[in-house]
Amino acid sequence: MFFPLTVRDFLDRAVTVYPDRVAVVDEPDQPAPSWGEVTYAELGRRARSQAAYLDGLGVPPGARVAIVSQNSARLLTSFFGVSGWGRILVPVNFRLAAAEVKYIVEHSGAEVLLVDPEVRGLLDTVTAKHTFVIGESDEPMWTTGGEPQPWEADEAATATINYTSGTTARPKGVQLTHRNLWTNASIFGWQAGVNDRDVYLHTLPMFHANGWGMPYAVTGMGGRHVVIRKIDGAEILRRVERHGVTFMCAAPAVVQAVLDAAKTWDGEVPGRDRVRIIVAGAPPPTRTIERVRGELGWEFIQIYGLTETSPLLTMSRMREEWDGLEPLEQARLLGRAGAPAVGVRIMVDDDGEVLAQSNHNLDAYWENPDATATALQGGWFHTGDGGTFEDGHLTIADRKKDVIISGGENVTSIEVEDALMLHAAVREVAVIGIPDEKWGELVTALVVLDPEEGEVSAEDLIAHTRQHLAGYKCPKRIEFRDELARTATGKLQKFKLRAPYWEGKERQVN
Repeated sequence: MFFPLTVRDFLDRAVTVYPDRVAVVDEPDQPAPSWGEVTYAELGRRARSQAAYLDGLGVPPGARVAIVSQNSARLLTSFFGVSGWGRILVPVNFRLAAAEVKYIVEHSGAEVLLVDPEVRGLLDTVTAKHTFVIGESDEPMWTTGGEPQPWEADEAATATINYTSGTTARPKGVQLTHRNLWTNASIFGWQAGVNDRDVYLHTLPMFHANGWGMPYAVTGMGGRHVVIRKIDGAEILRRVERHGVTFMCAAPAVVQAVLDAAKTWDGEVPGRDRVRIIVAGAPPPTRTIERVRGELGWEFIQIYGLTETSPLLTMSRMREEWDGLEPLEQARLLGRAGAPAVGVRIMVDDDGEVLAQSNHNLDAYWENPDATATALQGGWFHTGDGGTFEDGHLTIADRKKDVIISGGENVTSIEVEDALMLHAAVREVAVIGIPDEKWGELVTALVVLDPEEGEVSAEDLIAHTRQHLAGYKCPKRIEFRDELARTATGKLQKFKLRAPYWEGKERQVN
């Protein structure tokens, strides 16, 4: 028997098995009226209402529905109400400029556009056949009710188009099929131990790779979703305490915000020996991993993947063989990208690039056959990341273009960043190469200091790195910054940090 895998499977199971259980605790502090607590039966009704409303607008299966929103119960519902009946959801980064949103809406050909009240100004310049302000003009979409027209399920159909964060180039639309999303959510949920006792805090923006698949995985197991709209370390801890949160996904910058808040938390930090935090977006420093496990008492899990891989490729999680090791060594091992997930094949080619095969690699880039052919050349997805694959575990060395060649030697910026982060005064750091007549490229560290740790000089930090790195890897120049440019998902935008130093250069290598 062949039965097509679709994202609606996750909602259908929850409605069948857990109809009276609270599915979602919506963000209480938002410009749109909060939904409060919603059961799975009601979540299913609202998803069907959304699909029926789109039927009434004449929006056919395969049409694109774009939504620009911070985390909300309405966005969570749209993963099912849009894709579950054959249309394509386009979740858009709410922090983008109007011109960037306009490009995505036009490039995807979205017929429907929903925007958060805080960004209603987008509608002055961004147009679609049907436009709505969330919590206002869209309310009939969720409340009209009715049964949607049946959709002939097709697991090969595109379910979402997710636009890349633009850390290296103009965003591309990543087409992910129902099969892609189904296998990612099921494998990720299984390996992360998602179960019906879980309370999931949406610290990760849902627009980013569809919340890494957790809207599907948590729903399928009947877990409780707790929506948080704006990220604040202390507020995360308050919600962990209030709702009994058991796990969350986050970029390293969010982890740092929680660690900072824990310093001034009154009493024991909530969630000790209960919370597991799944981190991706950049390899976190060893010291950060130690602090999560020691100061918070939370389990640290790292994954590696990309929007194009739905995203799960590898997972690094504590294993029995490491139990007798010192905490520092355990943290170092957890700092690797990890072992391939079930059904994922990893290899590193002769150029040092990480390649992957899996059932949840993208189908294609939307309206971009050349980029698709390049990315999937040879039947492997080309990640653009450099790394090593040894003893069944992947270690990411760098974005290939971020490798610094200084004095003829390759320097991995992540390794230098890790060494600097071992200094207590360093809160954030980005290491880049800048052009230099003597060295070719000068290893340069842009550092944000922790004001609570006292003053430290550039010379102090350089001397500190010499205790951990070979001389040629140590930064030759350190600049102090108040903040570092990041995407909405917490990734360092190194192309922006490098740009001023390479202005006027014909090539971005020296």
